[in-house]
Amino acid sequence: MKNIITIMMKEFTRFFTDKRMVIMTIMPAVLIYVVYSFMGSTLGSAFAPDEDHKPWAYAVNVPDTVSQMISDSGVSILSINDDEIAETKDRINAREVDLLMVFPENFGELIQTQLDGLADGSSHTRAAPNVEIYFNSMEPNSHQTYFVVTAILDVYKTSLAPMFDINRGIEDADLASSEDFMATMIATMMPMLLMIFLYSGCMGLALESITGEKERGTLATLLVSPLKRSELAAGKILSLVVLSFLSGSITAVATILSLPNLMGTDGDVLDVAIYSITDYILLACVILSVLMLMVAMLSIISAFAKTVKEAGQAATPLMIVVMLVGVSGMFGGGAQTDPLYYLIPLYGSVQSMSGIFALDYSPLNIAIACASTLAYAGLGGYVLTKMFNSEKVMFSK
Repeated sequence: MKNIITIMMKEFTRFFTDKRMVIMTIMPAVLIYVVYSFMGSTLGSAFAPDEDHKPWAYAVNVPDTVSQMISDSGVSILSINDDEIAETKDRINAREVDLLMVFPENFGELIQTQLDGLADGSSHTRAAPNVEIYFNSMEPNSHQTYFVVTAILDVYKTSLAPMFDINRGIEDADLASSEDFMATMIATMMPMLLMIFLYSGCMGLALESITGEKERGTLATLLVSPLKRSELAAGKILSLVVLSFLSGSITAVATILSLPNLMGTDGDVLDVAIYSITDYILLACVILSVLMLMVAMLSIISAFAKTVKEAGQAATPLMIVVMLVGVSGMFGGGAQTDPLYYLIPLYGSVQSMSGIFALDYSPLNIAIACASTLAYAGLGGYVLTKMFNSEKVMFSK
């Protein structure tokens, strides 16, 4: 352990006294914060309603009183017949119409019946009339019109001593054709960017620690010393693990700090409070475990390479694989539910990230992903130790 600790302290000294290495470790975290903040401001502006847009609401059986109240708020009303409801819903889905309100026939008489029953103390024989409101949450103008109309109807409902309901039993009032765009972007884009930034940070650490010393000749000196090669390999691996944890922690903190900017909380698009402390802890565990696997893979590549340039070239295909795995989180309609997918290296981590960001995950699957990733990282460490014991690999020209 003394020799291993000595190697680790040597690696720590080399790292913290090398300004370039420190900057390379911090830079991915800075990039995450900047990129996510930029994405948040861009997506937030994309979800703002048009300032010049004149809202329209299509209505069936709308009472004159309600029509006047809504018109006074700046929303124009166009009355349609029952046989036009299906077509109007399709137009809302196609973002051609802002809103559709469907009032029951004889809405005024139904309200009066409710009021009469309340006045004489008799029990109501009929359920309160229900107003159906359809909109498209993917369209900012439609979403804004929905908020305006429902606010007016809530005021009107209160003035009548709640004699009608809004969207009672209606689960598909939002006619958007997919999940909320902002939440979808977070769950799909963040895992991909995280994987790229994490890999970039690991590559600088691993290549310089092994191939860099190999190229400068200092590694050969250590290999011919009385120090056991298994101790040298263990010291290298453990130091890289510690430094990777440091790099991963910085990246995790940067991700957490950038979430409010990415989610556009200043524009009231989403609230960062939807993520709990547990979500953040699980995300950090996934990040740190996948970071260890990346270090193990890059260390093996570094041990094979003769120069840092050659190691960088050899690490490029692996970076492409990491990018493709990260992009895979953008497809499939959410995180996988089958635990077997979480046994796949890197892919299981991406699925875990997607599930956490989408708030639709299984803690068991995330535990499987972290445990399997750590197992693969341990296997990589074992292979690296064997490589350190190989004269052909370590002294190849």
